[in-house]
Amino acid sequence: MIDTLDIQITQSQSSRISEIDFDHIEFARIYSDHMFVSNYNDGEWQDNEIVPYDYFNISPANTAIHYGQSIFEGLKAYKAGDGRTLIFRPTDNSKRLNKSAQRMCIPSVSEEFFMGALTELISLDKQWIPDRPDTSLYVRPFIFSMDEYIGIRPSAFFKFMIITCPVGPYYSTPVKVMIETHYTRAASGGAGYAKAAGNYGASLYPAKLAQDKGYHQLIWTDAKDHKYIEESGTMNIMFVIADTLITPAVSDTILDGITRDSVITIAKDWGMKVEERKVEVEEVIGAAKDGNLKDAFGTGTAATIAHIELIGYDGKDYMLPPVEIREFSNKVLKELNNIKCGKIKDRFNWIYTI
Repeated sequence: MIDTLDIQITQSQSSRISEIDFDHIEFARIYSDHMFVSNYNDGEWQDNEIVPYDYFNISPANTAIHYGQSIFEGLKAYKAGDGRTLIFRPTDNSKRLNKSAQRMCIPSVSEEFFMGALTELISLDKQWIPDRPDTSLYVRPFIFSMDEYIGIRPSAFFKFMIITCPVGPYYSTPVKVMIETHYTRAASGGAGYAKAAGNYGASLYPAKLAQDKGYHQLIWTDAKDHKYIEESGTMNIMFVIADTLITPAVSDTILDGITRDSVITIAKDWGMKVEERKVEVEEVIGAAKDGNLKDAFGTGTAATIAHIELIGYDGKDYMLPPVEIREFSNKVLKELNNIKCGKIKDRFNWIYTI
């Protein structure tokens, strides 16, 4: 455990854990007993506290509300069979948080600070980590501006917080996706690679239009020509065409997903052919038409692997093979779950143990 971080801890006098039915957990509906809070003033993070989860006051002139100077991360903690608490690749989340911070003019958080706060908070609320299949403790670190000023400029004051909540599966069934050829998620030179709040807010309306048509999510395409596939809603996206795992290469319009990287690493370790490159819409649709599209799925912290049932494009739906016969996505999902829960050797050094 990292023990150099000075954190004032105020424990909750009454736990809310009795509100949880661990056999029927909705995603992100009830939050754990405590939260970590730190304030950025005078050029440094200070007033580090773990306090009972609660609301707090904010100015109507808060710059995060008006100008969206806000970033976040998402990761998960798991309960091993021997009772240990296992966190999946948290230092990678720390690195990506700071990459987003740089883009959004937000002060960085050192890895030691990030890991110390994370360790103390999860240690205190470890009883909230569920042990049922397909469950975990979702962890949300985030930073937002706290200036009371409605002029447009980088803020001088910020708040860094971490909250947690027990979760079940993000998607309970395979998802139906539609290829978006009008609206744009991100353009080259923008902030598409950052986990910035505004990226997600701007995606809601196009996603709602797709949901009104019966789809769960969108497949985003490039802003210039809508010719190349980029991401799928809340996830990176992957395809198995013939015997090759194919996924769009990371760029300044595509989030560098940690689950994405994990899947690619495992696939290469298994000797599978992997291609990270531009992926044309017509290539995927053509593979669906001729039967070479063997698998398609999203990757992300919330869902891990989200099987894609069908792809809608140009007014037509293209069905994929039944999920139960898909070899790679099922195999890699099992492998990831076994690593995360400590059931097999962590040969990639991904697990942080409390």
